[in-house]
Amino acid sequence: MNEVIYEVKDKIAWLTINRPEARNALNKAARDAFGEVCESFAADDDALVLIVTGAGDKAFCAGADLKEMADTAMKVPPKNLFIEFNRTLKTDKPIIAAVNGHAFAGGFRIAQMVDLVISADHATYAISEPKVGRGAPWASPLAWIVGPRIALELLTTAQPISAQRAYDVGFVNKVVPYDQLLEEAEKMARAIVRNAPLSVRAGKRMVYDSAELGWEAGLDAADDLWEHVYLSEDGQEGPRAFREKREPQWSGR
Repeated sequence: MNEVIYEVKDKIAWLTINRPEARNALNKAARDAFGEVCESFAADDDALVLIVTGAGDKAFCAGADLKEMADTAMKVPPKNLFIEFNRTLKTDKPIIAAVNGHAFAGGFRIAQMVDLVISADHATYAISEPKVGRGAPWASPLAWIVGPRIALELLTTAQPISAQRAYDVGFVNKVVPYDQLLEEAEKMARAIVRNAPLSVRAGKRMVYDSAELGWEAGLDAADDLWEHVYLSEDGQEGPRAFREKREPQWSGR
């Protein structure tokens, strides 16, 4: 799996798209490897957070490999063409993108489907599919993230926006100089790892559930979702550790 590098260190998983010579474009081998390691992350109890990035400083991911697409004369992409977080891959563990350069087309898609984004200040973001006559059905949730006017601009003009504008419209959590990118992503991941895992996962689940439910139904679902957190061992360990003036020892139970 040379197209993707994957490792787990101190409860943080790192996935690097490793095709810098092709602007980290996703050919079939890269797509398959990406999906395999994401499934490994979801099943690994020792990995609490995933950070996704790209090799080099030019491109996070340029999207699908258009040369391969032309060679295969791909028409409607199959639904299993690429793994999709919160749809084909269900995990309540947080996923962070460390965007190290241009995030176009499928690269934008990855940045959209993760939970949190740390961006290098020189990165740019674009849904470039209209320029090559292709589509972005995966961008259906985008209006929920940035609002309909920004989503329409991205989907119809195919023009890139800067990292700063992506931050201003709520697509990016933080913008940093490139040489601080991985450090800042790891800092965010470590903040998550320090927290009670059941609380973290319930928080993520609640945000996505709320997109599908109305106001009152969302509140009722949240009450049910958090009940097992309150009843867990960790629900008692946190206040007990505070009383005893020590760091909590989370069990995830």
